Amino acid sequence: MIIGSRGSALALAQVETVRSLLRKNGIETELKIIKTSGDVFTNRPLHEIGVGIFVREIDELMLKGEIDAAVHSMKDIPTERPAELSIGAVLHRDSPYDVLISDYGFDDLPCGAVIGTSSMRRRAQLLRLRPDLDIRGMRGNIDTRLRKLREGKYDGIVLAEAGLERLKLDIGAERLIITPSANQGTIAVVVKKGTDVERQVKLLDCGRSRIETEIERTILGILGGGCVAPIGILARFDDEIVVRAEVLSPGGERCISVERSTEVSNYKSAAVEIGNDLKNKGGAELIEEANKRIRG
Repeated sequence: MIIGSRGSALALAQVETVRSLLRKNGIETELKIIKTSGDVFTNRPLHEIGVGIFVREIDELMLKGEIDAAVHSMKDIPTERPAELSIGAVLHRDSPYDVLISDYGFDDLPCGAVIGTSSMRRRAQLLRLRPDLDIRGMRGNIDTRLRKLREGKYDGIVLAEAGLERLKLDIGAERLIITPSANQGTIAVVVKKGTDVERQVKLLDCGRSRIETEIERTILGILGGGCVAPIGILARFDDEIVVRAEVLSPGGERCISVERSTEVSNYKSAAVEIGNDLKNKGGAELIEEANKRIRG
């Protein structure tokens, strides 16, 4: 089995997790490193490059038969997918939350503190909580972002907690109480439908994580915002499933949110209801506002 992956330290840590699990099931793999548009155009914000920038080239290689599977951070996988491909496995979810790395606690950040993030969602959520902050763009891998923080270019940076955990970086980050991106903290394996590889990788599938991420992807698909609009969605599976979803204006001044619990037996229809509810309450208008801002 040939597995495709990006070449960043985080991507390699994620693909090694998958390869190790497959190895335990008697399945040997080879690794093919692939450079994507997201790795090349590092001087532009993600929302300006478009949806699927970390996935598109890898999909194309799979469709050509050059790789058998691909390992992704699931939040990077668009909701609209090539018909021939499927998410063959959703691994047990790590932390879905965001963290602040700073010498300050979030509430103690001085007025005008410079915070680095490439995410429109994080920008809007942070400004909603602290409109006095100076949110500035930041691209690059985790090492690059941490280096820029050490150099004093920022007073703090916001990253996904799961990425730090996978790289075994214990740097005293503060977990933020903001709704994360859909599927954040989850590793997914993409394969061609109806293949032996699809059947093999299903050994790694976590049912609870698949349900959580399916709910989030359904809501995101209905909203249609992709990585352009400030959208946070989180489903957490306990005795019942609790879902929180929100759409914000780009500056965080306005927020439309829905929080609802649902039984596991009803999760598919509940996800559709939540998505439509959020869209009809004003989420669609906020997403269009974000799109207009991108188009200039």
